[in-house]
Amino acid sequence: MTRRLWKVGTNSGNDGCPTLYTEPGTDTYVVQGDPVTDPAELGQLDLADGEAAVTVPRELLANFGPKETVHVPQPISFAEFGGMFTTLRHSAWRLETRGRYAEDEATDTYRQFAAGQPVTWDLDDPWCVNRREQTAAGKRFERVRILDEPPTPGQRYLLDNARRNTAVGETIRVLTRSRADALGLPREDFWLFDARVVALLHFNDADEMTGVELITTPAEVLRYAQAREAAWHFAMPYDQFGG
Repeated sequence: MTRRLWKVGTNSGNDGCPTLYTEPGTDTYVVQGDPVTDPAELGQLDLADGEAAVTVPRELLANFGPKETVHVPQPISFAEFGGMFTTLRHSAWRLETRGRYAEDEATDTYRQFAAGQPVTWDLDDPWCVNRREQTAAGKRFERVRILDEPPTPGQRYLLDNARRNTAVGETIRVLTRSRADALGLPREDFWLFDARVVALLHFNDADEMTGVELITTPAEVLRYAQAREAAWHFAMPYDQFGG
């Protein structure tokens, strides 16, 4: 169905370019400008298949673009979230803040751990294979795990699990809850991909992950990047934790 577009404004008189349009009744805008065609410039953009880019002067957006900030959640599917661990360019960083993750307790490895048995980690499962391939390509995977004092059973399980993460190329550090609170770190679980997009993980009261929300607003991403810098600086390697 063809959309009906209304002209919002233009800085170019009557020559038609550049111009900002909107679809009435929606928060959708169409920008008309000079197309970006230089391959070197296009290579710097994160364009998906079928997307294009145009160049417009700043005053077009300043004069006619929306002025208010509106938070619109960007939920993605678990499949889309999983794909981000392959499409990232250089780094993925995780903050783990919860005392329990329900999905861990459904695994054979957790049952081995809870029974006091040595945990047998399968380093050839699809997750491990993907991590080895990505780290071999030069990509970094890092985590900071927040530990209560004393650690919960789920957190002690993840301390053991860190052996598997390390074996496939991840770097794991830990930080006590009191230190994390003193640093003002968020009590949110999130991944920061390439320092430009945050995947915020949502959980219910049963400690089950219920969804993933993308955060791409630069000011918000910066807040999470600052949390990463503080957490990474003060955290210690997981195998040096003595609690």
